[in-house]
Amino acid sequence: MQLSATEAQQIALEFLLQDWNIPDAISDWFVVISSRLMGQYWYIVEIGIAGLPDRWYIQVYDTGECDPNYTFVSPIKSTEIDTDLGEFPAIIAEVLSSERNSR
Repeated sequence: MQLSATEAQQIALEFLLQDWNIPDAISDWFVVISSRLMGQYWYIVEIGIAGLPDRWYIQVYDTGECDPNYTFVSPIKSTEIDTDLGEFPAIIAEVLSSERNSR
């Protein structure tokens, strides 16, 4: 494996922030929960937002590339997609609403 777990975490986080056009000024809301090596060639990196149960799971390959088809999981019911988002920056609330709505 050419990548360390720390490198995979940074790559996954940068990928997610870029995918959603999250400004650097609010990127600290996103936190890496875990990083697991899967076999010899890739990691699964779990990313969340501080204080919320929503999670993104991103595959990071040993080449440093991310699978663009990441997984989003949330226990929030579809009828409550905007619950508890008022205290977050607007772009984060928009991302979460969109992700929750699309599952």
